[in-house]
Order: sequence, then structure tokens, then C-alpha cells
Amino acid sequence: MASPLEDDVFEQLKNKTDPGAHQRNQDELNARNFAQHQKSQERLVELIDDNTTLPVTISSVRILHANRTRRAFLERVVNPLLSANRDEPYTLEEALKEVGEATQKLNRFGIFKSPISVYLDRPDPTIPTSSPTDVDVYISATERGTYTIKTGTEAGASEADAYIHAELRNLFGGAETLNAHGSLGTRTRSAYSLAFDTPVLSNPDLKFQLNGFASSTLKSWASHEEVLKGGTSKLLWRSKSGHQHEFGYSGIWRQVTGLAENASPTVRADAGDNFKSSITHTWINDKRDYPLLPNSGYVMKTVSELAGFGPLKGDTAFFKSEAESQVALPFGDTGITLTAGLRGGLVYPLALGASNTPQHSRINDRFQLGGPTNVRGFRLSGLGPHDGPDAVGGDVYAAGGASLLFPIPKVGKDTPLRFQAFVNGGRLLSLKNPNKEGGPMDSEAVKSSMKKALGSLQEGLPSTAAGFGLVYAHPIARFEINFSLPLVIRAREEARKGLSFGVGVEFL
Repeated sequence: MASPLEDDVFEQLKNKTDPGAHQRNQDELNARNFAQHQKSQERLVELIDDNTTLPVTISSVRILHANRTRRAFLERVVNPLLSANRDEPYTLEEALKEVGEATQKLNRFGIFKSPISVYLDRPDPTIPTSSPTDVDVYISATERGTYTIKTGTEAGASEADAYIHAELRNLFGGAETLNAHGSLGTRTRSAYSLAFDTPVLSNPDLKFQLNGFASSTLKSWASHEEVLKGGTSKLLWRSKSGHQHEFGYSGIWRQVTGLAENASPTVRADAGDNFKSSITHTWINDKRDYPLLPNSGYVMKTVSELAGFGPLKGDTAFFKSEAESQVALPFGDTGITLTAGLRGGLVYPLALGASNTPQHSRINDRFQLGGPTNVRGFRLSGLGPHDGPDAVGGDVYAAGGASLLFPIPKVGKDTPLRFQAFVNGGRLLSLKNPNKEGGPMDSEAVKSSMKKALGSLQEGLPSTAAGFGLVYAHPIARFEINFSLPLVIRAREEARKGLSFGVGVEFL
């Protein structure tokens, strides 16, 4: 038979209302009832704090209002809560913690409205098998609508476009999502994509994704238009410590077309069609408090791609790796933050198929550097190798920058608007063919050329600019308007003194 203390705890848990219901009824309560309610809540907290080791048995879990979601899908989430499926008994503290984690997992699927309400109840005492420590868990999870359609326009970084985006949710009752996107713009003339993703084994931290796309982009800095058509498949997972991984395969038909009359010989040499078949891996460890405008924390990221090697086939072969990091350091509670970041990458040519001759990198695969979202103070793709009027990209690069962010007077430090002062710079280099006749390279020549390029990154000062401006962090993207002053400009690179506007989700 249950003790009075146990009955009191369960009665308080039973009568606890969700925040939304309490808010709706609060205006109707008179002062006396409100005071009683506050006292009841305080008593509930005290009882839980005083009885954290109270033995509890979770006998059932019921999810309410999830009418379109498959039962089997939900059972994978909540069945581990049942005491019958555990080797060790619960305490009250452990039970509340496990129920909270299951609720957070349901919320991360993105198919339920927030917040998801939870309450506990004593089972029917007339049931012969019930125990004084038994608890029934009720989770009220109201499903979101089945679709969302958005239209709009975007502008920034020398581009403007109009788009339409549609999202279908919970297609087959297992938190599946289908996203369709289409846009028309000034630089990305057209872009269409269709992506399907689904959780694996009812785990929001483990997803499988299929994506098909087609796009046409004007690359004015290199006198051509790039047309892409292809698809990707990805497995995405997040570890308990917050590390994110993506492992995928992509097959993309690529075309360099629409060459300008004054297109350089380098661009003309890469014109035409080619097919890239590659596997990729992305790793992200993001500990920033707010990624678009961090006040504290750090992020580390690596992206690796292997194309055309062995069974991958395709028309191009290389290994490409890129790494970046950023740290944000606050100055006490003043709202002033110092952010600093580094980036670097390389493209290593490989032999295609049975050939023993490594290929030169193509303009599609080389790095571009310069512009309002990376090395400010330089034109878009203004750094690195040029052939005539064209920025043809490089195989090795390094870039870094630091920004000091200040709250704006009379606006406040808690707003997403900041004043910034910055300095940034970088180097972008191409591999040189040591063969004096300009013929094909062998493996040893590639190694030698890569070593020389990496060593050259340290020679002399990097292309550098400094400036100041305004930063606004919208929930979707970050906007910047800056005045930049180039300090170091290397031969044939294109600097840009004065005002520039940038919009994006990643800034140096």
C-alpha cells in the first residue's frame, strides 16, 4: 500500500498542467486561486527534490494526437522507457530524465508542434497487476501541417533571385520529408532540386537523404556558364557529443558552356562536358552559442572528396580536402566579441582509371577566393591565378581573418545588430608543371609541385584588407555592409576599395 508521501507526489505530478493551458487560463484566475497555484507548483518542486530516489515503475507510455504517425515508428522511441524493457529499476529522478530525453527526440523530428506536453498519472487501482510505484506517461504531441510553401526574393553577393520552396512532412508516417526548390536569378540563372530524407530506425540523429538537382550558373569572373545535372545520396549522423558526420556519393554531369568572346585559353581548354563520380565526407563540431553571430564557442569543419579513383570511374580524378575553424571570445558581459578564423584546402591530382598519368585539375574543381563572404576588400574570385580577364582558380589556398564586434549604442547588446572592425587575407596558388615541355605530369612531379605550392604559401605577405561595417544576423542568413581598404595586393589580383554588401551563412 502506498504511503501518504508517495500519494502526494503522484497527485502533484498528475495535476501539473502544460504551460500553454496555464497561460490560457491565467487571466481567468482570481488572486487567491493564482496564489494557490503558485504554492502548489512550489510544493511539487519541493516534493520532487526531496524524493529523487523514490522508486518508480513506468508501466505504459501513450502518445496523444499523433494520428498520422505510424505506431511502429513511435514505439521505437518510447518502448525503451518502459520498466519492463529495462534491466534496472527507475528512481523518480531517472524516470523524469528519460521521459524528457524521449520528448526532445520527438521534437527533433520536426513533425510535431512545440512545446510537446508531458504529464504522469497513477494507473487504475482496480487493475490487479498494478503496483503502488506504477506510473502511466502521457505525451501530447500535436502534429504540424503536412506541407509548407514559401516564395520570395533574395539579394546579396552580386546576385539576386526569386524562389519557390515546398516542403511535405511526415509523408509515410515516419517523419519523412520531401523538399522541392526552384529559383531564377541573375547569376544562378536557374536552380531546381528535389530532396527526400528519412530517419533511420526512428533516430532523429541518423538520417538517409537522396537529392536530385539541375542548375545553370553564370561564372562572369571566368567567362563561362556552368550547367550541372546529377544526384547525391547521403548518410547523416550526429554523435552524443554533438559531432556531425555526412558520408555520401554524388554523380554529376557538368558542362562548361556559353563562353564569352574574350574567354582565356585556360577556360577554353576546360570547355565541354565531363562526368564527376565521387565520394565525400564532412565532419562538423560546432560549439558556438549562435553560429551566425557567435558570442562564444568554436567550430571546426573538414570536407574531403575523392573523385574518379578506382571503381568510381567518371572523367575526372582528384582528392580534395578543405578545413576551417573559428573561435569567438567574449570580453566579459560587455557585448564585445573577438572572432578569428582560418581556412585552407588543396586539390591533389590523381590518375584516372587504369592510367598512370595524373590529370590536371579542372576549373570546376579548383578553389576560388575573394569576395564579401570570405576575403573582404577583393572582388569576387579576385585572388589567385588569372589568365587574361579570367579568374581560373587555384589548387592550394590558405585564408584567415579576425573581427571585433561591438554593440551599437542605444540599440543594446542583446540585438542581432553589431558594428565590426576586421582584417583578413589569403593566398591562392596553382600547381606548376615541372615538365619544361608542358607535357603530362607523373606522380613524382605532382608530389614535387604540391610541396612547392604549400611552401609558397609562406613566402611574402598574403593579400590583405582591413575595414569596418555593420552586421545583422537574421535567423536565415547573415547580412554585412562594409567599407574595405586593401592593404596588400599581389600582381594581377583584383582588389575592391569602398563599400560592399554580402549575405550568407559562413563568413571568414
